[in-house]
Amino acid sequence: MSIVAGAGPTGRAAAVDGLTADDHVEHVAGHPASRPAPVRTPRTLAAAGDLLRALAAPVRIAIVLQLLESDRCVHDLVDALGVAQPLISQHLRVLKSAGVVHGERRGREVVYSLVDDHLAHIVVDAVAHVEEGR
Repeated sequence: MSIVAGAGPTGRAAAVDGLTADDHVEHVAGHPASRPAPVRTPRTLAAAGDLLRALAAPVRIAIVLQLLESDRCVHDLVDALGVAQPLISQHLRVLKSAGVVHGERRGREVVYSLVDDHLAHIVVDAVAHVEEGR
């Protein structure tokens, strides 16, 4: 995402990628800007915690990474990850109830896909961070 620089016709900060300057965290020389972070409601923080817990299992991380590449049915995930079908199905239920994935029946199979790529970026960034050795 880019940093917003400038004001729109209303005198407020112009929106870029659907966000205003207030939504972005500006970084200068690798350090966050000195303005305070916006205060979030307890409900929002609890929902974010629930979402992160849904992504917190290694098998669920692997499922999200697989679905980022392409939509998959359960047997595709079983073959790719080497995990038993009942366990894959259980993890898919958790991801589905958290709003991370959805399934669509195609004939005799249910094909799973990510609700949106936004959540996958959380997983990709976490994996990249670990692989960088931090």
